Amino acid sequence: MAQFTMDPGWLVYDPSPSPPSFVLPPGAVDSHCHVFGPGELFPYAPERKYTPCDAGKDALFELRDLLGFERNVIVQATCHGTDNAALVDALRAAGDRARGVASLEPGVSDGELSELHEAGVRGVRFNYVRRLVDPQPDAYYHRVIERIAPLGWHVVVYFEAADLAERYDFFASLPTTVLVDHLGRPDTSKPVDGPEFGLFLELMEENPNVVAKTTGAERLSVLGPPGYDDFVPFARRVVESFPDRVLWGTDWPHPNMTSHMPDDGTLVDLLPRLAPTPELQRRLLVDNPTRLYWTSR
Repeated sequence: MAQFTMDPGWLVYDPSPSPPSFVLPPGAVDSHCHVFGPGELFPYAPERKYTPCDAGKDALFELRDLLGFERNVIVQATCHGTDNAALVDALRAAGDRARGVASLEPGVSDGELSELHEAGVRGVRFNYVRRLVDPQPDAYYHRVIERIAPLGWHVVVYFEAADLAERYDFFASLPTTVLVDHLGRPDTSKPVDGPEFGLFLELMEENPNVVAKTTGAERLSVLGPPGYDDFVPFARRVVESFPDRVLWGTDWPHPNMTSHMPDDGTLVDLLPRLAPTPELQRRLLVDNPTRLYWTSR
């Protein structure tokens, strides 16, 4: 039986988050969350760059119910590499209440792809954050896309804002829906109208297949909780500019946080500031994720 010890200084998720004051609309989806292990059942990848705390499906589903979400989109974590067993286990346990985003290599078999699709996977994630993974050449990702395109899956990309200029043409060339994690990680100490975030807005304006997750307040804010006031203008700009191309999620269990561990109820209570009308809230939390994950083939 595998034994794993989480990294020193790793911040464990809040075991007792507060119930949010904001009442989520019926059918709301937490569109970005993870499961970690437990390591004794689903070993962490030998090539991982961090060892987290265990954060399994039961704790995730308890949080889902506490916060008032009806469904989850579970994203494969880099600590599990391309072994999607923990993800598939969680998806099968959730039934139709969850969908997934996997990590794959170009050599994935047809049988594994079929199994992942049957379990509820509808996307593949490409991670470019160098402190978490070692990015591959573009040709590698194109080979993966060739494998998933017949299934109608989309591509999720995770990158630092400073790297967007280098990756812009590649992202703009992709034939699938391209879903950007955490708003492309903007530097929230810079102006929302500045050139760096402007390049991200340009990517969305010029490419109608690009969708953004307005997630990561706790990860991107310099000012911190409880208001995460410097994050709010960035997310709100995207929600109001592209109301049919935005999603939101908790990012539970908040991997690789170093400053603090957020209260997930507090994060939910940010939502009316990001999406200030019931119509925008419904699109962000219900319509858009349902269309992408539950009405696609």
